[in-house]
Amino acid sequence: MSVITPDNIGSKLVIALDVPDRAAALEAVDDLSGLAGMFKIGSQLFAAEGPGLVREIVARGERVFLDLKFHDIPNTVAAAAQSASRLGVSIFNVHAAGGAEMMKAAVDAVSRQDSERRPLILGVTVLTSMNSSSLAEIGISDDAASQVVRLAALARASGLDGVVASPLEIELVRKRVAAEKFVILTPGVRPAWSESGDQKRTATPAEAIRLGADLLVIGRPILGAPRRRDAAERILEEMESAGAKANV
Repeated sequence: MSVITPDNIGSKLVIALDVPDRAAALEAVDDLSGLAGMFKIGSQLFAAEGPGLVREIVARGERVFLDLKFHDIPNTVAAAAQSASRLGVSIFNVHAAGGAEMMKAAVDAVSRQDSERRPLILGVTVLTSMNSSSLAEIGISDDAASQVVRLAALARASGLDGVVASPLEIELVRKRVAAEKFVILTPGVRPAWSESGDQKRTATPAEAIRLGADLLVIGRPILGAPRRRDAAERILEEMESAGAKANV
């Protein structure tokens, strides 16, 4: 398995292991190995199983995106970044709203690690469950798109490798922040044949690829399907039709 870089991402499909425990996670990995460029481990699964499961999946030769959205004082985030890097994950994320000092602390902490194992660090901009009304509730007067662009620019200036942004902001980030060599990982991606769930700013896989996304996070439409590999292959075909690479 090669080290991931902005120039060598491979398959653009990230399968979210939004499951309750180790058994369910490993079952999904077994079912979908060879189709996913990466598996995402988020707060639910990490809180249940801890770093041991991350190491186990990495030891199987799979790439892991650790989706814990670190947001704390700079020293704490720096320590968390070092710990995430030592787990062997390919990507982890921090909240861009934590500010430049916090993001730079994460970058500096990871830069001390072996360059052969350095993960990408992405900045979370605005959660896909939020919209302009949600932002207004927490005192942010800008609309979601403007806030995403502002935070993406701050993330880039702070040395991050890219951002997490909804499908609706991909094109804006590409035009206003970075046309290339800046990874855009996109949640809120739903095939036309699936339900959107609690996501508010969504797009289909083909739409997200055409807009310029590098990585698409998809969970429920695959894990909830009667035949998971069939669902994943159907999504990959849609992504390939829009120009995505098929290799892992």
